[in-house]
Amino acid sequence: MVPAKEVLFLAIGKIVAPRGIRGELKVNIETEEPARFYDLEEVYLGEEHVRFVVRRVRLHKNQALLQLEGIEDRDEAELWRDAYVYVHIKDALPLREGEYYYHQIEGLDVLSEEGVLLGKVTEIIATGANDVYVIEGAEGELLLPAIKDVILEVDLDRGVMIVRVPEGLR
Repeated sequence: MVPAKEVLFLAIGKIVAPRGIRGELKVNIETEEPARFYDLEEVYLGEEHVRFVVRRVRLHKNQALLQLEGIEDRDEAELWRDAYVYVHIKDALPLREGEYYYHQIEGLDVLSEEGVLLGKVTEIIATGANDVYVIEGAEGELLLPAIKDVILEVDLDRGVMIVRVPEGLR
């Protein structure tokens, strides 16, 4: 088993545009808890994870409006268009039992309930109803819905997911 890479940052939004002339950023929210933006003291922007202190947050029309120290005008804000907004993993919201972040699932070995290695989780497709795990293995690609009748166990310590493959999916 290959150890999972350590994830230090989680994306919570994506900057879509500057707003106004004072450097405010309009952010599409990519978290199930939009109110979490109100608790932010710092965020990290872009793939380089540049740290900024949060001055002010407002939620407006399903978006977050962020005012950050060091982004003082529209031109500076424009430089961050299309950048992701991250939080440090230490500031991640706690998950309920049985919930996992994508980075925890990707790379897991997938075993059938009979103990047969089916492959590894290589991708997660977010759908409206439930996520779908893409499993790449010796027999090709397998798509499994992330529902409790299919995903029987996730053991992060062992790096393994035990599944029941529904009839007709193999």
